[in-house]
Amino acid sequence: MSLKDKLMEDLKSAMRNKDKLRKDTITMVRAAIKQKEVDDRVELNDQDVIDILTKQLKEKKHSIEEFKKGDRQDLIEQTNKEIDVLLDYLPKQLGEDELRQIIQETMNENNINSVKDMGTLMKNIMPKVKGRADGNTVSKIAKELLK
Repeated sequence: MSLKDKLMEDLKSAMRNKDKLRKDTITMVRAAIKQKEVDDRVELNDQDVIDILTKQLKEKKHSIEEFKKGDRQDLIEQTNKEIDVLLDYLPKQLGEDELRQIIQETMNENNINSVKDMGTLMKNIMPKVKGRADGNTVSKIAKELLK
């Protein structure tokens, strides 16, 4: 079953179970998928859907930072629940130790040992962790390792 089909099935299930949060979150993702398909006139595959889910996740995490500045605990909790729903559809996220190992291996493979080569390092790492790690986290760990 494709990711789009799974989203549709889960949407129906959420509507039957009157799970408003899950229904709203899935509807938001499906709208983003539909928008991309209409704009580009293509049928998205699972990897494209994962890209959209990753982008949505990144936006949610950014929103949480803004809600913290505004001291809006209610919105932070709501957004965290939406993030949990999004994570159900993404590949298992990598932990910091796993990321550290992948970054170190990439540094060794490409003979990277200074912050000047950060762009090259990120270019080589991101395809390996696509959908499984946030670029900001990867960048932060890479900077630590390059010091």
